[in-house]
Amino acid sequence: MQGLAATVTSALVEDESGASCWLTIQAESLSPQQVQGLIGEGGAVLDSMQYLANTTLNLGKAETEQQAFTIELDGYRARRLEELKTMAAEATERVLSTGQEFEMKGLSSAERRQMHHFIKAQAGFETFSRGREPDRRLVVCLASPEEASTEDNSSH
Repeated sequence: MQGLAATVTSALVEDESGASCWLTIQAESLSPQQVQGLIGEGGAVLDSMQYLANTTLNLGKAETEQQAFTIELDGYRARRLEELKTMAAEATERVLSTGQEFEMKGLSSAERRQMHHFIKAQAGFETFSRGREPDRRLVVCLASPEEASTEDNSSH
């Protein structure tokens, strides 16, 4: 897949995860096979391009000056964001109903960061990562009693 010509537009986007510069690859000049090849299985190629963009575009910048970049193609990131929100809601419902921790597999490191953020926004839950790449998993559990009581007291 070398030599693909496509236009990339940029826009600053604010969402639940904070501010990010979205670099959107315009799919109009690409075939469906090229689009799928650039997204990759489970977004793996898009994730790799995003990692490279973040690394190279922030190279030599102080941490406080670094910008987060999200690479979008054919609505994949927007669709995946909605899937992640649904998965976060299902995970917290499951933990609440069973009282047991729940492991989420198959998330990229960027998706795990988003999930930590989504679940942290809900009172009464904690998240952490377990394992090593490529089998790193996000774990959702009930917040410890002392943390839960701190959250309860802070809301009064």
